[in-house]
Parts: sequence; C-alpha cells; structure tokens
Amino acid sequence: MTLSRRGVLGLAGAVGSAGGVGALGGAGTAGAAGAGGVGAPRAAGRVRTGFERLAADGYAVLAGQKVGVVTNPTGITADARHLVDVLHADERVDLVAVFGPEHGFRGTAQAGDAEGASRDPATGLPVYDTYDKSGQRLADVFTAAGIDTVVFDVQDVGARFYTYIWTLYDCMRAAALAGKAVVVLDRPNPVGGRRAAGPVLERPYASFVGREPIALAHGMTAAELARLFNGEFLGDAPVRLSTVAMSGWRRGSFFGETGLPWVPPSPNMPTPDTALAYAGTCLFEGTNLSEGRGTTTPFEVLGAEGVDRRWAEAANGLGLPGVWFREAYFTPTFSKHVGKVCGGVRLIVHDREAFDPVRSGIGLLVTARRVWSGFGWRADHFIDRLTGSDRVRVLVDAGAGVEDVAGDWAAGLARFEAVRAQYLLYA
Repeated sequence: MTLSRRGVLGLAGAVGSAGGVGALGGAGTAGAAGAGGVGAPRAAGRVRTGFERLAADGYAVLAGQKVGVVTNPTGITADARHLVDVLHADERVDLVAVFGPEHGFRGTAQAGDAEGASRDPATGLPVYDTYDKSGQRLADVFTAAGIDTVVFDVQDVGARFYTYIWTLYDCMRAAALAGKAVVVLDRPNPVGGRRAAGPVLERPYASFVGREPIALAHGMTAAELARLFNGEFLGDAPVRLSTVAMSGWRRGSFFGETGLPWVPPSPNMPTPDTALAYAGTCLFEGTNLSEGRGTTTPFEVLGAEGVDRRWAEAANGLGLPGVWFREAYFTPTFSKHVGKVCGGVRLIVHDREAFDPVRSGIGLLVTARRVWSGFGWRADHFIDRLTGSDRVRVLVDAGAGVEDVAGDWAAGLARFEAVRAQYLLYA
C-alpha cells in the first residue's frame, strides 16, 4: 500500500501515541447533555494528548466533516509540529478554517488584543479572529467559514480569568446557535487538578475573564470544563459535544511530569512556573502594582516604586505553605511602571503540593495594603471581575486577614466542588 504525502504526514501525528482511542462515552461521568467523549484509559509513561489519541484513531470523529480548528501555538504534537500543519496534510481530514483566540493563532498579540483575520502562509487556510466575539456574531463567523465541526485544542493554565476557557465556552454557545458540532482535544492542567481553590464567580460580575460561576482555580482540564459547561450552563441549548481525553495524565501531575514540550500559551506565560503562581498573582492586575509584565518573570515578581523589604518580611510572616517571598527589584520594559525601578517581592515555590496560589495571592494583597501607603485598587475595580465579586476587595479594605477572606468563599467553593466532581475524566 502506498500513501500520499498528506497521508504520510498525517499518520506521523500519531507516532508515539499509546494505541487506539477508547469508546465514546467511556471513562468518567457523562454528565453533559448530548456529550460524547473518548474515555481516559489507565496508562504509564508520557502523557498522550487528545490530539494524539484522535490521530491514533484515524480521526474517526471528524470523518465526513468540514473542520475548523480553534488553536494557537500550543496546539502541537509530541514532536512539536503544529496540529494545523498535520491535519492539513492528511487526506482523511477536511480542514477548511482556523480560528485564533486572544493573542492570535500565532500568539503575537499582547493581553487584550488579537491578530485579526489573515491567511496562514504555511497552509493557505483562512484564519478567523474569535477574540471579542460571542453569540450570534461568532455563530455567523462559523457559518461563513463553511464548517460542520469546531475542534478546540488550546493549552489552558487552570485559572478562571485565563480567557481561553471562555473562548471555548463562547465557541460552544455559538456552535449550538449555528448547528455545528464541537470536539475538544484535551491537554493537561499544568498546575494539576487535585482540587479547586478560591472564590466562585457571582453572575453580576461576569465578563470575558469569567462568564459563569466556577472557582478561581478550577482544577479541571479543557475537556472536563467543556462537559461542565454543556451540562450546567448550556442546558437551554447544549451543543453536540465530543471530548477526546488524554491517556497517562493524573490529577496530581504538574506539567513537568507529563513529558510534553511546553509552549507559552500567551506572551506573558513563559514557563510552567509562571502558570503555578498565576492564579494568585494575576490578582495584582486589579491594583496599581506591577504584576511583572515587562520582565522575564511575569507573575513571579510583583511591585511598584516605593515598595521596600517590609513587604517580603510581612508576607513571609504569614507562614503560607509551600512558598517563600524574597525582596526583589525590577524595571518593567512595558505595562505598569515602565522604565521605573520597582521594589517588591519574588515568589519562590519550594513545595508545589502544599502551595495554594489563591491564598498566597490574597496574603500578598493583605500585606501590600498594610506596609505600603501607596497601595490602591484600579479605578474600574477590575479586581472584582478577577475575584468574581466585590467581597475580596471589601474585606481587604476592612483589614481582614487571609483566613477571614478565604472563609468567606468556603461555602461557595464547596458547592462548586460537588458539581465539578460530576464531570471529571481522570483519577
């Protein structure tokens, strides 16, 4: 038997994958209305992503469909080729369009921006911009693209305000409106998925950094979230959903244990260590302190002009588990305090298992307000969008401590964890 160049390149996408794909509706609780899913078998060694298992199954779930892919630079194979190139080269897949999220398909745009529409020079495929589009507007984009099925494959980092999960949500809603199907190819939660943490969003505070009431650190993968979205939030109009699970991933695994290559999901998410801190330190986007954008360690250093060693001393005095705070100085090259020497802290996580990024972020807010007279919230109270309500801001302003703030969200978090458990795919 001979294969065309497209067939050879497509089969190469499955090299190293662990056998065939399991049955639809396999492991885990189905939960989501109208949702099929490729189950997660027990396996050892390197994690096999949803894309690898899709390829190993001969792309059966995409057979006879005109396909559009929502992805960015993280949508790669185990040997670092991009899935768009692999799918386009394989005659078993009719790939007709690419859709870019925030930061764009090629990942060149900064936060709150996108690359716009274009044509991919490698494949000639049209690239559509999904950023800031939802509902019927996004449904019209899918219709204009001439697709039958939307495939989603983007690396998430585990925090509610990281917008890719809401691109997934918006695509699911729009696909339902347009009569399209959705297939989610799963990837690891790089900070693990043993538990959820932090406050649950209240709907009056919904925005693109949080559409629906989930916990700040959700502890789920993209496929698990898709199942939850379909079952809990799209009940009035669920989408035809299929999920392709990973093999070899465990809830307690951090990204360095997966054997997969790391590609920065966005310009200010350079390493898995960044992702580990992000769910807590991104809260400083809601303040007048720098969250480290414009440095080589964004979200791992925080500070502002006039902050000194007292902040690190106060933060260490809280005895937060798994993390130390070191006095640090830096000069951002863009974003807040650009070109100015900032004093502040650097997080050093010495025990990933014990570290709670959300509580650590709250501890840093509490101590920054106590030791630096210049502390302030952004005038638009963006902190309320990030935390999901005004409660954190009000409590911190009232002088509450970390345990008081965390205690305020405990009941909501417990309710979310009970719902979350219905949609998990992995042990």
